[in-house]
Amino acid sequence: MKHINYILIALFGLLLTSCQDEYSFPDVELQGDQLNFMVTQADGNDNEVILQSMEPDYISYWSYTDANGSQIGTSNEDSLRVTLPFAGSYNVYYTAYTKGGAVEADPVSVEVSSNDEEYFSEEEWAMLTNGVEGKTWVLDMTSPVGWAGLDYPYNESGSDYWNWFPDYAGNEWVMENKDWGEMTFDLDGGYNVEVTQTAINSDSQTTSTGSFNYNIDNHTIRFNGGVDVLFGGDYYGDVSNWTSVNVVEISENSLRLAVIRDQSRTGEGVAQIVFHYRPKE
Repeated sequence: MKHINYILIALFGLLLTSCQDEYSFPDVELQGDQLNFMVTQADGNDNEVILQSMEPDYISYWSYTDANGSQIGTSNEDSLRVTLPFAGSYNVYYTAYTKGGAVEADPVSVEVSSNDEEYFSEEEWAMLTNGVEGKTWVLDMTSPVGWAGLDYPYNESGSDYWNWFPDYAGNEWVMENKDWGEMTFDLDGGYNVEVTQTAINSDSQTTSTGSFNYNIDNHTIRFNGGVDVLFGGDYYGDVSNWTSVNVVEISENSLRLAVIRDQSRTGEGVAQIVFHYRPKE
C-alpha cells in the first residue's frame, strides 16, 4: 500500500511540474507600480487623452472619472484615445488582469484647461441634451414601444432588418397608460443624466443620477453610475442590459432608444425592444 501511495505522489509531482512548464504564472508579488502603461495628453489639445498599455501578456481595463468621482467611461482596449470635453480634474485608473488576479495601479490625475466647444458641434448633441440647459424626455404614449430586428435601422441589407412600431390605440396591451417617469440629459459641466422611473405595479417613483456616453458614430448611449434607461411596461426581465442602448431615431421632437431582448421569458427570439420618447411639455 505504501508503494502505491509513493507512486501516486510521484505522479502528482510530475503532473504539477508539467503544468508549471506549460503555464508561466506571473509573480504573485507583482505590484501596481510595476505595471507599464502611459496616460498622456495630446500636444495642443489637452482635452484629448491617450491611454496606452505596454503589458501584452495581461488584459487591460481602464476606468476614468470626473472630479466628483462619477465614472465617465471604461474600456478593455490596450490603446485608445479619450476626449474629455469639459474643463476640470479627472482620474484615470488602470488595472491589469493577470492569471494570478487583478493588479491595480495608482490613479493618474489629468487636468483639462478649457471646454472643447467643437466637440459638441454635431446637431445630435443639441437634439438629445439642449446643451447646458438640459432636455427632459418622457414616453410618447401615442406609440410608446415597438420591436425591431438587430439590423434595424442602419443595416438595410441585413438578414434581420424589420420593425413594428404599433400605435397605442388598439394595442393597449403593450403597457399601462400612466406616467412612467422622465429622463433628463444635460451638458452642464459634464455628461449628466437623471432618470425618474415609475414602478410597474404602482405609482411609486425612484430617481437616479449618473453620467452617460453618447457615441454618435456608433449610434449608442451608455448610462453610468447605476442609472438605467427610462422604460415602461413589464419588460425588465426580458433584458440583461439596461445601461447600453441603441439610438434608433433622434430628432428635436422624437427619440427612440432600444435595448436587446436576450432573455425572453416567453421564449421569443433575440430582438430590439424600442422605447419611444418625446420632449416633456
